[in-house]
Amino acid sequence: MTRLAQTAGLNDVQQEILSTVRDFVDKEIIPVATGLEHRDEYPTEIVEGLKELGLFGLMIPEEYGGLGESLLTYALCVEEIARGWMSVSGIINTHFIVAYMLKQHGTQEQKDTFLPRMALGEVRGAFSMSEPALGSDVSAITSKGVRDGEEYVLNGQKMWLTNGGTSSLVAVLCRSDEGHPEGTAPHKSMTTFLVEKEPGFGAVRPGLTIPGKIDKMGYKGVDTTELIMDGLRIPANRVLGGTTGRGFYQMMDGVEVGRVNVAARGCGVAQRAFELGVSYAQQRQTFGKPIAQHQAIQFKLAEMATKVEAAHAMMVNAARKKDSGERNDLEAGMAKYLASEYCKEVVEDAFRIHGGYGFSKEYEIERLYREAPMLLIGEGTAEIQKMIIGRRLLEEYRFQG
Repeated sequence: MTRLAQTAGLNDVQQEILSTVRDFVDKEIIPVATGLEHRDEYPTEIVEGLKELGLFGLMIPEEYGGLGESLLTYALCVEEIARGWMSVSGIINTHFIVAYMLKQHGTQEQKDTFLPRMALGEVRGAFSMSEPALGSDVSAITSKGVRDGEEYVLNGQKMWLTNGGTSSLVAVLCRSDEGHPEGTAPHKSMTTFLVEKEPGFGAVRPGLTIPGKIDKMGYKGVDTTELIMDGLRIPANRVLGGTTGRGFYQMMDGVEVGRVNVAARGCGVAQRAFELGVSYAQQRQTFGKPIAQHQAIQFKLAEMATKVEAAHAMMVNAARKKDSGERNDLEAGMAKYLASEYCKEVVEDAFRIHGGYGFSKEYEIERLYREAPMLLIGEGTAEIQKMIIGRRLLEEYRFQG
């Protein structure tokens, strides 16, 4: 373990899990990540390795075949995996958001049906809120689910699905007016539907199409797609929790887990950038000595390390707050905001330390430089986080005049 970003109070099981994951990252991910990323190739062997380690069931309760670990343990594992290659952490993130939503909000039948297979990685999850015409304004969702006997008919177009092609279970947020009269607040007329499908692209089941992968600047390897529903029929028992109108709250609960995950990814990428920067600074020589001995570079390394520590501490605090059962939208928003911003800054400083070589695809920092920006928008932009933080602060510090 490095001296940066240590976590106090971990038990023996947590330490053993993290040690195993870090060893896997060092041996199985870092050596191949850049090559896979440049080819935009899905990391099949890495994913199979994660399945063997049991990581797809890390937070799923033991009664369903998982390890029953905490969000903190999961976040620390994500931090390690993102240190190796951020795209791999994205593959398990959306899976765990869906598993978490099932655990917290699913009917017993839904839990029994999906969680054991999700724990093994046989069923892999994706979740879908965004649409082409909306960004952070979830209330503007137009995709709709209409009751038709013992089924619902879903129509609409969704956007930015991580694992859209490789997943076999998608939690999709749609508007559903059943039992919610006209004039009902938008967030009270949304429902989460559990959509089963075949992995792959094109027509993956009647009424459901997954177009090809979206070509991205970074965050490659993992498949990011659209999802098009045109008369998609699903059984009524695939409404998450069995009751319509609760989808917005279910999704927001899952997004809080996702924001801790994005914070953890930011911490992991920043750690790797620091490692690359501090290593290169001790090898590269200018004016007769390693650039690490120049005060300007030492200042930069000091700032980078401090940001890594601060982001890690806030991420750990947000995870522990969620594990305690308390409301953590303030802490998750702060952690996601700080970690993603600091990640961008640490990566850029490491890029600057590398000089012209940082611009070469032969150096790992070039990949990190393209990956970091995704964290600025994933699971809510900085502006959305500030809005959440500001509103919560006004709740906590209400003026008593």
